[in-house]
Amino acid sequence: MHKRALIPRLVILLAVCAVLIYLLLIALVCWREAHVAPASHQQDAIIVLGAQVRPDGSPSNQLRWRVDAAAEAYRIHPSPVVVCGAQGKDEPDTEAAVMKQILLTSGVPEDDILLDSTSFNTRQNLAHAYELLKDRQIRQVLIVTSDYHLPRALDLARDLGFDATGLGSPTLGGWHWLKNHAREALSLVKYWIEKYTPFL
Repeated sequence: MHKRALIPRLVILLAVCAVLIYLLLIALVCWREAHVAPASHQQDAIIVLGAQVRPDGSPSNQLRWRVDAAAEAYRIHPSPVVVCGAQGKDEPDTEAAVMKQILLTSGVPEDDILLDSTSFNTRQNLAHAYELLKDRQIRQVLIVTSDYHLPRALDLARDLGFDATGLGSPTLGGWHWLKNHAREALSLVKYWIEKYTPFL
């Protein structure tokens, strides 16, 4: 076969392999999501990970569902709640501050709410939560986030030394479901790279 004819075929083959690998990663995200152990609800603290605040100051669906799940977990077993999330460029307030207001209206006492208003990603969320909790008698934490995000969040929490269980809030279906799971597949690869090749 002529070299000029071979190169396009190799490019196509590589592209097909890349797509298949990506689809397998999305399938892995779904599998991990479906196999998270149920929350024990015996936690010493709850950590709620941030999500988008709309430009009008209202919480996105994902953020609202996360905080609602955390409030329900608090009602089952009251414990300090750490809300995590900084202020994005299109957000009028920090994600943590918006979550605090929802928790207050849900009946969680202000003294039980701890704010991390400086973190911009999951790793920072959990690292800053660790700093807020390290002087307390904390044995087990409950991580609350969206269902697709939960397995990686638990991995990161355990990397930090937390004894962690998780509670996943639902995700919108259709395009939102696909977008979030596809993005999480890339985030999972990034997590593996950062964990197993720290010299990069």
